[in-house]
Amino acid sequence: MDVGIGIVVGLVLGVMLGWLLGAMAARGRSAAAIATAQALREQVRQRQRADDEENLVLQALAPVHESLRTMRLTVDELERQRHVQHGQLAEQLRHTQVTAERSRAAADALASAMGNNAQRGVWGETQLRTLVESAGLLHRVDFDTQATIEAESGRRRPDMVLRLPGGKQMAVDAKAPINAYLAACADGADRDRLLADHAKAVRGHVDALAAKQYWTGLDLSPEFTIAFIPSEPVLAAALERDPTLLEHAFARRIVLASPVSLWTVLKTVALTWQQQTLSDDARRLFDLGKELYGRLATMGDHTEKLRRSLAQTVEHYNRFASSLESRVLVTARKLDALDPETALAAPGVIETEPRRLVQPEFDVLS
Repeated sequence: MDVGIGIVVGLVLGVMLGWLLGAMAARGRSAAAIATAQALREQVRQRQRADDEENLVLQALAPVHESLRTMRLTVDELERQRHVQHGQLAEQLRHTQVTAERSRAAADALASAMGNNAQRGVWGETQLRTLVESAGLLHRVDFDTQATIEAESGRRRPDMVLRLPGGKQMAVDAKAPINAYLAACADGADRDRLLADHAKAVRGHVDALAAKQYWTGLDLSPEFTIAFIPSEPVLAAALERDPTLLEHAFARRIVLASPVSLWTVLKTVALTWQQQTLSDDARRLFDLGKELYGRLATMGDHTEKLRRSLAQTVEHYNRFASSLESRVLVTARKLDALDPETALAAPGVIETEPRRLVQPEFDVLS
């Protein structure tokens, strides 16, 4: 029996021990689960905190993102425009190259043509005439070309003679030495020497033109001749190589004129002609006004005589009417008594007198 009791006690103790061990194990699992849950909760909190921070960062970076997007669109547009402009630039370069080749060919042809003195003279005269007409002057009215004059140096034919107001005249020469200048433009290696030769040629042209003394064969001409250089660079190159060239020309009564400076002179001449025309018109109007005033006075004299004649006619009529009423009709009415069916009417008298001219212009006529 003691053994049985011992077995029972041992079973009870074993059950209790197992329960305790199970309770302890359960408590350990519960603690582990709680710890895991707490860890998960902490991870969730940390994840939420990270998400919040990420959202804040994204919100803060939103303007930057928009700016980057706009910048990307701008860059794409610039790239597109660059491609278009590159194509246009390439086309312009090709066009420029073609134009340059044509200009070079034209320059070569011009240089070849200008090598002939006759062709060079025609070119200068054409340039001069175009310039003169563009300034508003008329051929054979304000200027003549190739007119023959008798100067002190002999019979001469200046390229152009400008007519100035007051009967004045001025000679213009359109021939210019440009062979050396054209050669300098074509040959870069020997450019300095050729430009120096060009300046010497222009100086020689000034001396030759001064010897012709065109102004001595023109009526009321300023004592100088205009030497027209048909190209600005041609004159500029000569003046650059020979700074005393202008003073040398002035001393010999030669005025070196480029297209710009000559056009200014011609425009001034055209304006002077316009002013002269206006002055002539004003003088003609004044003369016509005086003539009209005199004729109006004469017409007023005739009108006054006509008024007096009308007044005398009215006076004579009134006398006639008075005599008719007071004398003739009195006798005629005695005859009327013999024939009652016939009645004679008395004529009326004119009371209105002709109107006098009362304006001051007609005072001398009254």
